[in-house]
Amino acid sequence: MRIVLASNNAKKLVELRALLAGLDVQLVPQGELGVSEAEEPHDTFVENALAKARHAARATRCAAIADDSGLCVPALGGEPGVHSAVFAGAVPAAAGEDREARRRCQDAANNALLLERLAARPLREAEAEARSAHFTSTLVALRHADDPEPLIATGRWQGIVLAAPRGAGGFGYDPLLFIPALGATVAELPADLKNQHSHRAQAMHVLRELLVGVWRVSSPP
Repeated sequence: MRIVLASNNAKKLVELRALLAGLDVQLVPQGELGVSEAEEPHDTFVENALAKARHAARATRCAAIADDSGLCVPALGGEPGVHSAVFAGAVPAAAGEDREARRRCQDAANNALLLERLAARPLREAEAEARSAHFTSTLVALRHADDPEPLIATGRWQGIVLAAPRGAGGFGYDPLLFIPALGATVAELPADLKNQHSHRAQAMHVLRELLVGVWRVSSPP
């Protein structure tokens, strides 16, 4: 089954393809089909994921999957939340800069602002409580743009925001979120371990069951 991924994030594509391994699914990024990025004007992850999936499905007339995810910090009232990707404001592209280079610059700006905002807050009962945070991922799958029964799955991954980044893997806030149960930041984890535990892995576990049980997606022969 061919499904369009409503994203142009190359690292997210690799991650989701790995999480869909074993199902008869060909995940194609929307950029390969000439589809532009969708607007994300909503205040919740599920509404933004639906908007992105509908945009991709309508443009391609194919089934689509969208992920809307971010880091939520209770001490900051849930921020960055749905604004995680542009928490520091959109970083302008430099001359000749490709998409991934621009994304790295945006990630660095977002991380710097998060650390600044947390450093400015007095600690409460304990550092772990004041810097507690979780990644959230909401996945939405549509058979077509007007599908009245979207498949929806959510996963959450709890951790603590460190005072400085650690690790070279992953993307976004991965170098800042320390996972106590694994003794490492998300950026320090090997891809296979991340794909076992992450917020996106948790959401995809639920979505895989829905793809098989509701859409009747099978394993390849």
